[in-house]
Formats: sequence, structure tokens, C-alpha cells
Amino acid sequence: MDATVLFVDDEPHVLEGLRRAMRGEPYRVLVAGSGRHALEILGREEVDVLVTDEEMDGMRGSELVARVRLRHPDTVRILLTGRASLPGVLRAVNEGEIYRFLTKPCNVEELKAALRQAVVHRRLLVEGRRLLAMVRRQRALLERLEREHPGITALETDPDGALVIDLAEMPADELVREMRRESERATAQPATP
Repeated sequence: MDATVLFVDDEPHVLEGLRRAMRGEPYRVLVAGSGRHALEILGREEVDVLVTDEEMDGMRGSELVARVRLRHPDTVRILLTGRASLPGVLRAVNEGEIYRFLTKPCNVEELKAALRQAVVHRRLLVEGRRLLAMVRRQRALLERLEREHPGITALETDPDGALVIDLAEMPADELVREMRRESERATAQPATP
């Protein structure tokens, strides 16, 4: 699936130039003429990368990226401006946690490279969040199992790292009963005696 890139600038000719520069690139390109319009689009569309001008009427780019960071944290934010003011850039870095800062006029190849990197960055962020959620679910499951069966999560390994299972501590008949109980639980079908 193509990544979605949203360009935000209050100058229509700049937006048209950006749209033209992206022809042939593997992106779904959206444009907004203001920060408010960009927020409306973000409210209804999943956007992978936001590229916004800093100097805009109404809402500055640094304010927009700060809002986007809070409402859409997985959207990678890039600031693009022709008149870089240190306070604006610092605000964008600190409050909006921008991924990149590019100056106008921007070299098209530099912009394309930044977008490729931003898309990869976003995919890594999303995958990292997914993996973290999975680890948390697994940890909760292990904690529940440990509460129900104390010692079940204690693992012993030999010098080669192989798992050591000491079945001598449990009599064979008790081991078979426990295995049947676990089998019944896993399959939700009673085991035959």
C-alpha cells in the first residue's frame, strides 16, 4: 500500500509544485492550504507523513506539528520553510518533535529522500508499538500463569542454552493427570480416561 503524504502550505503554487514533484513517486498525495484544513484531513484520513510550511497565516507550522504530535503521534512530521526563525524551529523540534527540517527552496531529490526515510521511520514506529503491545500482553499472560501455577515460568538452561526440564520431581501419574488437564483446557474437549 502506498504511503500517504500531506503537504501543508498557504501558497497554492507551492502546493502545486510539491504535487508535481511527487508524480511517479509511490505516495498518495494530499494537500491543505492551512493548518486547520490539515487537521480536518488528519481527522478523517490516516496520514503517514506531514510536510508543513512554518510561515502560514492563521496557524504556524510549528503549532500544527505540535497538535499533530498529540492527536496523531504516528504521523511523521517534517517542517519546510523559507524563512527559518530559530524560535520557530526550536518550537517545532521541542513541541512537535519534528523528524526533519528542510529549507525552501527545497531540492526535490532531498525532499524525496527525506520522505522515503520518513516512511521507513513511521513503519518502524508502528511496528515497534505493535511489538511492545504484544510483549505487554505476553507478560500479563505469563504473570497470570505464574499466579495460577507457581514456578511455571522459572526456566533452567544447560551451558549450551537448552531448556532443562526436571520431570523427576513429579510422579508419572500426577504428570499424566496434569497433562490431561492442560490438554482439556487447550482443546476445550474432555480427554478420555
